[in-house]
Amino acid sequence: MGEKKGFFKKLVQGLSKTRTSIANGIDAIFSGFSSIDDDFYEELEEILIMADLGINTTTSILEDLREKVKENKIKEPAQCRQLLMESMINQMKLEDTAYNFEHRKSVVLLIGVNGVGKTTSVGKLAGQLKDMGKKVIVAAADTFRAGAIEQLTEWAHRANVDIIAQKEGSDPAAVVFDAVKAAKARNADVLICDTAGRLHNKKNLMEELRKINRVIDQEYPDAYRETLVVLDGTTGQNALAQAKEFNEVAEITGIVLTKLDGTAKGGIAIAIQSELGIPVKYIGIGEKIDDLQKFNAEDFVNALFEKNE
Repeated sequence: MGEKKGFFKKLVQGLSKTRTSIANGIDAIFSGFSSIDDDFYEELEEILIMADLGINTTTSILEDLREKVKENKIKEPAQCRQLLMESMINQMKLEDTAYNFEHRKSVVLLIGVNGVGKTTSVGKLAGQLKDMGKKVIVAAADTFRAGAIEQLTEWAHRANVDIIAQKEGSDPAAVVFDAVKAAKARNADVLICDTAGRLHNKKNLMEELRKINRVIDQEYPDAYRETLVVLDGTTGQNALAQAKEFNEVAEITGIVLTKLDGTAKGGIAIAIQSELGIPVKYIGIGEKIDDLQKFNAEDFVNALFEKNE
């Protein structure tokens, strides 16, 4: 449990900018209003939107809150706090099957635009699965970004896992083909592929992902499939827009949200789940290998509402 406790502490620190924007505002509302009226809800709405929960998510959270307030005949704004937290947590609940890929022979694709921490996330995930006793192979299929292959090679050494790579500029699907062959031959549990994410050239990206998926379908049909899109939490609504676009070109099964420690827009974690119905499965709040962690809705919301000591 020590590690979990440590991460919660980091989460509390990491979300401090978001908390300042959400919790302080909410505390001011809860203590400033003596009754629950339209003004109360309006102020609350403004704060949630400022933290990048987005209009739709905020609306559904507030509708939920209004209903519960009526149902439970709540009169005091202060009593809304817990209800608000519960409503946020409910927007982000993960299915029990969210991490099935860990326990099956699986292929995990990570996609995302340059600079979001994608290759780093591949490395951290590989390290964590390796620590769980899994045999992991990583594939350097982001072949067009300068330095991506070297960077992944470095992570592979650090995590002590095998890497399959070709030279820069080679065909990503060919790299995945090699990697699948290796995964089967070496009886790997999980193959993690670092793939490209050139959203400005959606047609190429779509074609590339299609080819990669075709290779996996043909060569490794029994593999459990997971496709994670990596987003930079500091970009707020822009991250949500990217998630929508990636969802058009690939069947996204989860989100990795990085750099949450650098932003006051941590509410985007809630917005993405609520707007797209795609769960945030991992969040990153730092550079170290254990700074990428499984997403826990309760911890996340509790960290947001921690009283500033």
